[in-house]
Amino acid sequence: MLTCHDVAKYFLAQADEEIGDLISNLKLQKLVYYAQGFYLALYGKPLFQEAIEAWPHGPVIPELYHTYKVYKSNAIPSPTDVDFSKYDQDTKDFLDEIYSVFGQFSAWKLRNMTHEEPPWIEASDDSGIISHASLQQYFSTQTAH
Repeated sequence: MLTCHDVAKYFLAQADEEIGDLISNLKLQKLVYYAQGFYLALYGKPLFQEAIEAWPHGPVIPELYHTYKVYKSNAIPSPTDVDFSKYDQDTKDFLDEIYSVFGQFSAWKLRNMTHEEPPWIEASDDSGIISHASLQQYFSTQTAH
């Protein structure tokens, strides 16, 4: 199984700085959140194990946040240590699809989208943890199958 760091590095490696395709910590959190949600909906199991919490600006994986908080709201540089052999072809295709759909949006657009979705709303009213069950339930309603 991948870690949240593996998923984050994959997305960061996709960003094309030359065309202004930049990923801040806020945007990265939302991309990894959407990847986890859709993966649970499509495959019935988590993409990574680390917890997702409901923070004021939307879903956050605390472990990932602390890794990249040094960049504040600036673009995170593309990693040079991505081991692409960790990702099987299906996972690459899946992550590419998530990036193609959600990577086009700004960090604040993604933040606002998550604020309208039940997993974040319900968790911020409750324990603060966004459960796999709530992700799977909601994102199952967002898929074509």
